[in-house]
Amino acid sequence: MDPGPLDEPYSRLDGSSPTARPTRPRMPVKKSDLYRSLWKSCDELRGGMDASQYKDYVLVLLFVKYVSDKYAGQPDALLDVPREGSFAAMLDARNKPDIGDRLNKIVARLAEANDLAGVIDVADWNDPDRLGRGPEMVARLTNLVGLFARPELDFRSNRAEGDDLLGDAYEYLMRHFATESGKSKGQFYTPAEVSRVMAQVIGLGRATGSDQTIHDPACGSGSLLIKAHDEALSRTGLDLALYGQEMDNATRALARMNMILHGCATAEVALGNTLAAPQFTAGPTALKRFDFVVANPPFSTKAWSNGIDPAHDAFGRFALGVPPQRNGDYAFLLHALACLKSTGKGAVILPHGVLFRGNAEGAIRRAIVDRGYVSGIIGLPPNLFYGTGIPACIVVLDKSGAAARDGVFLIDASRGFRKDGNKNRLRAQDIHRIVDTFQRRVDVPGYARLVPLAEIAGERNAYNLNLPRYVDAGAAEDRHDLEAHLRGGIPERDLDALGAYWDALPGVREALVAPERPGYARLVRPAAEVRQVVREHPSFAAFAERVQARFDAWRAEAEPRLRAIAVGDRPKALIEELSEALLDAFRGVPLVDAYDVYQHLLDYWAETMQDDVYLVAQSGWREAARPRLLPKPAKGEKRAEQPDFRVGKLEFRADLIPPALLVARYFAEEQRAVEAREAELAAVEQELEALGEEHGGEGGLLEGVVDDAGGISAAAIQARLGELTFGEETAEEGELLVRYERLLREQAGQRKAVKAARAALEARVAKQYDVLGEEEVREIVVADKWVGRSAAAVRAEIERALHSFVDRVRLLAERYETALPIFADEVDCLTQKVDAHLRRMGVAWK
Repeated sequence: MDPGPLDEPYSRLDGSSPTARPTRPRMPVKKSDLYRSLWKSCDELRGGMDASQYKDYVLVLLFVKYVSDKYAGQPDALLDVPREGSFAAMLDARNKPDIGDRLNKIVARLAEANDLAGVIDVADWNDPDRLGRGPEMVARLTNLVGLFARPELDFRSNRAEGDDLLGDAYEYLMRHFATESGKSKGQFYTPAEVSRVMAQVIGLGRATGSDQTIHDPACGSGSLLIKAHDEALSRTGLDLALYGQEMDNATRALARMNMILHGCATAEVALGNTLAAPQFTAGPTALKRFDFVVANPPFSTKAWSNGIDPAHDAFGRFALGVPPQRNGDYAFLLHALACLKSTGKGAVILPHGVLFRGNAEGAIRRAIVDRGYVSGIIGLPPNLFYGTGIPACIVVLDKSGAAARDGVFLIDASRGFRKDGNKNRLRAQDIHRIVDTFQRRVDVPGYARLVPLAEIAGERNAYNLNLPRYVDAGAAEDRHDLEAHLRGGIPERDLDALGAYWDALPGVREALVAPERPGYARLVRPAAEVRQVVREHPSFAAFAERVQARFDAWRAEAEPRLRAIAVGDRPKALIEELSEALLDAFRGVPLVDAYDVYQHLLDYWAETMQDDVYLVAQSGWREAARPRLLPKPAKGEKRAEQPDFRVGKLEFRADLIPPALLVARYFAEEQRAVEAREAELAAVEQELEALGEEHGGEGGLLEGVVDDAGGISAAAIQARLGELTFGEETAEEGELLVRYERLLREQAGQRKAVKAARAALEARVAKQYDVLGEEEVREIVVADKWVGRSAAAVRAEIERALHSFVDRVRLLAERYETALPIFADEVDCLTQKVDAHLRRMGVAWK
């Protein structure tokens, strides 16, 4: 591997000789750097092919690099990586005229050694139509292989192995490939968030034995199957057997690689059409039965019956009804049911149409509901899936206790998501809310409801399961009160609707409103003062203290756990532990949504904290806190990262402890001095700008010294002063020129002083990094950075509650502030004034 800047001899930040430590250890892998490097590799292939094609090259290279780093030269390893089938051989092939043919042979050798023929060797590395001809192909493939030799793609240094950095990177690539692959080519990937929901609602986290099995009859790249496996493994430690089937050979290859990269090398992924030729059978007329089935089949496929006679299906899958010939949604659902054991549970993603379409589908729906097979239905937001923007639902199947089931649990989760480019994505809080609600099976107005079978089967619904029939998820209508518009006053009905706020803030209602007449009230203070009244009320202070106490209790448990992070720890397990504790701490807190607080922590984790924790878990606190020396960019190349500070000509990036944290803790006085200098400079520059705007235009006293770019230089002023003959006519101009020149000199001096002050502060900060002890690092990172961010988020939630309450009260007050008769009187008065003016002007307009 080519040496990177982090393999160079280590030198102290102050430039002194490296006496204590001769070399700097290789830095650990950061998730963000890993993802960025992988996506950059795709740039080498864009243009000659689309994402649905170049993913085959990038993912194979990732696979070869990973298994070479992990298994090459190791006896009795999970995979055999011969020298001629390794990434090292790929490095040797760089710049060779026959590099494409060489790469084909290297991949074929690795495939042959591990029974992966037809899996990793599906892409042609010597295809001139895709990769270019002659020197173009050589350059492209050489650059592509070289990108995988970068330090951040050295998987030998991954010490948080249980957290599956590589598997996450594979998922990252698959999601981006699906995004770029277009409408008809992105269906090989089920969004990870939806996969997690499915795995949890069917109870994989409560698996009971290592002999249990999971099946996906339309597994695509295997992402859904792997998430199901991970749910069981992470919750119970059980390594459940995986079985998938996929009809597209290239997509099956992705699934096989995906399984290996996720530590599921024994998973069986069969090739073939699930409906026409199921590969997992217990004989010519019986399907193999599984404990769990998950599936995201193609929506409404029209050719589902090709190769089979549904009316005489050998496996009896369509005994409850034959789906329409040109719509296969229920064909896959019935297949999933047939694959389940008598105690099995499953989840299938289908378009919303399966809930209400009639005829053959209506009859099938009635049959499976009557038999109690449908445990629940979860309506999802639109535009979640690649290849389609239509809304979909998860149909949850459960054969255990089906005969006694007397209701279907419905969730309308269609409004919980965030935008991500041109797609929608479930947030962590959306996933948690869905799963919590489904597992508790409690009614939540506007969100979830357990609907009795009698209601579903009744004449009004007739087995129509369209969610709005049972769960009204629409926003409550904000109705205007006609009497309040006519006579004024705030309707008590609207004030009563704010009951959660009045309950949480006792006494505030009395401080804000008073009765005006039966059913109506008035503000006792101007609307503009509502915020102040609420903020200064003792109840609000008590509410804020209660919320802060919940956070402080969580913090007391979280900080020691964070300070105890050690090399080899699993960051994913850590954030799950902390986030679940935070969610529990805020359950039941009035006016603050516990899921919103939970989401703040998870957002910060994704944005910053996970990189920090991975650094610490791989290299330890002290080493993770050391700034990185940034390499000089090649000529003509943009810098990938901006430096945090400089020492001489060397530029450094501090990942774990940004300089601002050291400044705040150790150099606050010096920072204030710099800010004072900057304020003085800003004042001078503001004065210069004001003079230029006032006198620099046409006919202005400074017009003669303004250059073509609109600037004024000291040289131009000197030249103009030399031209002036001082007298009464030029005195004002001369005084202004002298004043402006003085300000320019002052500006130059202030800029020099600011630059020197900043440089001195940067030098002190740089030295501080070298003297930080491990306990200091822990204190700064945990207290000032990680927990400090969460504390700010909780304060923001308190403010959000205040704003929501105050804005609603003010809206109601302003809506009914002026009664309609008063408006009518004002209109009459103004009309009379207009009439009088027109008559005086001699205009008759009526």
